[in-house]
Amino acid sequence: MTDNYLSTAVEIAREAGALLAQLAKRPQEIEYKRPSDLVTEADRRSEALIVERLRSHFPRHAIVGEEGGGQKVDSDYCWYVDPLDGTTNFAHGFPVFCVTLGLAYRDEVVAGVVYDPTRDELFTAERGAGAYLNNRRIHVSKTASLSESLLATGFPPFADNHQLNIEFYLRFTQLSHGVRRAGSAALDFCSVAAGRFEGFWELKLNPWDKAAGTLMVTEAGGRVTDLAGREFRLLGDEVFASNGLVHEAMCRVFAEVLRQHRTPDTQAAR
Repeated sequence: MTDNYLSTAVEIAREAGALLAQLAKRPQEIEYKRPSDLVTEADRRSEALIVERLRSHFPRHAIVGEEGGGQKVDSDYCWYVDPLDGTTNFAHGFPVFCVTLGLAYRDEVVAGVVYDPTRDELFTAERGAGAYLNNRRIHVSKTASLSESLLATGFPPFADNHQLNIEFYLRFTQLSHGVRRAGSAALDFCSVAAGRFEGFWELKLNPWDKAAGTLMVTEAGGRVTDLAGREFRLLGDEVFASNGLVHEAMCRVFAEVLRQHRTPDTQAAR
């Protein structure tokens, strides 16, 4: 059954990606949902296309889209849709953005698609069936040392904990080959799944940004938790994905930085 869901999602993602590629050639009219949180005509048009297609194929499924164009129905199945992950990049002409669709059954992601139209890279995954890039199976990297790892993170504009993440960023930059901040969480997850990054974390991420990507990582042999190594929750805020081999070492660093971050507040309270 999920095979039908996935093949349909692939068709939709490719169609939406082609629309984004076409719209990327035009001057962008930018609006703001909140300070530094952009939305463009491309976001809205891509989501309208995706929601229309999903409704026609799966009328009994719920749909949650970033721009609010979803479908509220009582269903065990829910599609999480980001019609343009990397809007700020797109608006500035920086070619790092994608379309992502993830299908959850009772809050467990069972199928996901991430399509990068600028590179024509299609990432797909099904629960228990592996992760693929352009129909070739992918796996997380075999790098076991944090000092030899390339990492990634994100700073969502609506988060209120940027200072903490800056401290994480600085510490991991010192301990690894570097930390990248490319601006598309879905593609960062896929880079972990494909062995390009060893780890990726973000402190506040919406379910449509991570539904498909987290499945890519686990199906590619990686691990997804919160920053403390506890069970991943789709509807939670923070998320940490890795190749599994550097997971515990990175969790120790998160814990160390958190202790140092909280110490000044504790002392001030005294």
